[in-house]
Amino acid sequence: MILLKNVTIIDAGSDLHLKKRDLLIKNGRISQIAASIKNDEARIISKEDLHISIGWFDSSVSFGEPGFEERQTLKNGLEATAKSGFTTIMLNPNNRPNPQDESGINYLKNKTAGEAVTLLPVGNFTLNQDGEHLAELYDMQKAGAISFYDFKKSISNTNLLKVGLQYVKSFGGIIQSYPQDNHLAGKGMVNEDAATIHLGIKTTPAMAEEVQIARDIQVAAYTGARLHIPTITTAASVQLIKDAKKKYSNITCSVSTNHLFLDTTDLADFNTHFKIEPPLRDEKQKNILINALKSGIIDTVTSDHIPLNIEHKAVEFDQASYGSIGLESAFGILQTLLDTEKAIEALTSGYQVFGIKKPQIKVDEIANLSLFVPTEKYTFEKEYIFSSSKNSAILNKKLRGKALGIINNKKIVWNG
Repeated sequence: MILLKNVTIIDAGSDLHLKKRDLLIKNGRISQIAASIKNDEARIISKEDLHISIGWFDSSVSFGEPGFEERQTLKNGLEATAKSGFTTIMLNPNNRPNPQDESGINYLKNKTAGEAVTLLPVGNFTLNQDGEHLAELYDMQKAGAISFYDFKKSISNTNLLKVGLQYVKSFGGIIQSYPQDNHLAGKGMVNEDAATIHLGIKTTPAMAEEVQIARDIQVAAYTGARLHIPTITTAASVQLIKDAKKKYSNITCSVSTNHLFLDTTDLADFNTHFKIEPPLRDEKQKNILINALKSGIIDTVTSDHIPLNIEHKAVEFDQASYGSIGLESAFGILQTLLDTEKAIEALTSGYQVFGIKKPQIKVDEIANLSLFVPTEKYTFEKEYIFSSSKNSAILNKKLRGKALGIINNKKIVWNG
């Protein structure tokens, strides 16, 4: 048994919202909620300013295993996830081999069964992510794949996207399409703007993202199937999706916390931790993304967690790999930029986007909870990184709000 003492509940759809209560959890379910509960047999969890919400959901997480265990194992990744406050993640097909059939999905589900964090595998959209032939989408969906995505790879064949969308519509599947036209992006590594033009690094225009999104919206509208556009970054992309949502209900999108917090001025010292994709945009675009998240045009937020060992980052900028970890800093970023209620909304909206039953803070409901303090200010340093890889773009940034753990799947991970 677990007894949460004097916690503030953040649950905008509940009568308990913003109220301080004790919660008793037995056998993984909430058995009692009251102003004061006494139970001598329960493990007591108590901390000043402790808050809880339904468990946070991250739609874009990468680990290394299988194939790149030196970056991050499933075990270390799930531990870092739990300590970062997330109870549910979608694991990208960013390993080797990538899941592209029933056995690949089953491997990930069996390997992570019984963990505190619920892992939802994302399967390849095409075989070997080569953009030529569809992977075994239906079989993966039956095995438990939550969506299909050639991770960070553009679907250049428009007809293949159309056929794929038509196919998954029959069984309610969701395809993710990375928003970049490779021909327009070329070999660019950073955004094309006033802050980058003098850096001597090849740039890519924002149009490379926007042209791809415009195309994808048209194809999704034609098929009527579910399309999710991950990690948008530009003002024009926001406008395209805003306009599309007035006509169609089958299009959703996300933004990464790094793109909400960082911009191209951070590239001035050529720190490879800021080499991420899509590339960082300028401050104006960043602020538009924040407002679009607040207004609901952007459906959900993701850490876009991509661990890389030091050999991939301790090199010249043009030789470095793309990516930054993000699980550990995600809540701190959102709590710095938004009020607590909006931050929690952003961290839990993924349930609806991907058709997962949303947890509830009610008696007799399964306990799926994130634990956090929203007000503590600190500088994000390596001591706050739980991942085996330390490639964080947020290192040495000032944040507000800390995740302290989770309760989920009849387990507790407490970092308080």
